[in-house]
Amino acid sequence: MSTLCLVETEQGLVIDASLRALTFARSLPTKPAALAALLPSLPSPEALEQLRAHGVTDVRHLAEDRLNGYAPLALARALEALSAEEGATSVVSAATDHGNEVLAHLAALAGLDFVANCIEAAPEAGGSLRLVRQRWGGSLLEDAVLTTGGRPAVLSVATEAVLAVPAPAASEPSVVPLRLDLDRAALALQATESAEESGGVSLASAKVVVSGGRGVGGAEGFAVIEELAALLGGAVGVSRVVTSLGWRPHSEQVGQTGTRVTPELYLACGISGAIQHLAGCQSARHMVAINTDPDAPIMSRADYAVIGDLGEVLPALASALRERGSAR
Repeated sequence: MSTLCLVETEQGLVIDASLRALTFARSLPTKPAALAALLPSLPSPEALEQLRAHGVTDVRHLAEDRLNGYAPLALARALEALSAEEGATSVVSAATDHGNEVLAHLAALAGLDFVANCIEAAPEAGGSLRLVRQRWGGSLLEDAVLTTGGRPAVLSVATEAVLAVPAPAASEPSVVPLRLDLDRAALALQATESAEESGGVSLASAKVVVSGGRGVGGAEGFAVIEELAALLGGAVGVSRVVTSLGWRPHSEQVGQTGTRVTPELYLACGISGAIQHLAGCQSARHMVAINTDPDAPIMSRADYAVIGDLGEVLPALASALRERGSAR
């Protein structure tokens, strides 16, 4: 018996959202205490160390030569097979776009209930689970009981709800390839994205996010935002109004109807701080706001506030970062 977690990686490392999901998975009632992880490919030594530190006891990776990118149906079938093999009581993933999609496929294939965006779980009598999960973009919390009937619980974990905490005791996990006889249908849909096309860092897992709002002034104003993000090794984010105006794509939107981010640093440039936007960035460890309006709502939520013209502040900041980088 075990808990099974779908793990996502980026640039050879386990993404932060998956580390949070592993922490959540360790809290689930499982006997004996075993935590298995499924990865789409063989993990790097660095990713394997992350998995070990977060309590994974069994690492399985999909061994499939025909797999050239993200294939949700193939991963769902791998989870279905591995869940049966491991006798999993729960199947967990981070509530990322990929995680929710794969678990939705799994639930449909196996006829299981899927509960998305969980933040808490506790055992109930008869093997049921009492769950708290986010609804309506996190503006509502739902308290519910999932009756599993002895079948695996399928749960995704809200990406900002649980801190990633290493396991108190960790041992070297086994690493075993998972080989399946996948049909053409399982591999028909694959999405491949290169680091160059994606900017190198995804918004959901970025340690630094540089976001721009209406105050940037227009699409051309995001050139310095992109430069800052590159200098800081981060990703570009935007407010909803920016996407509504057509300045930037919706995939970069941070907020209740966009991506919820959990970076170490969130740099908000020309963003007023509507409650819907703050819902998407409130889990940032540190927030710096740059705005000409000292009374903008985001200024009171920021750790540091810079009151000034973006046209002066951002180029000066980029120049300082370039100089610092060249001095190393």
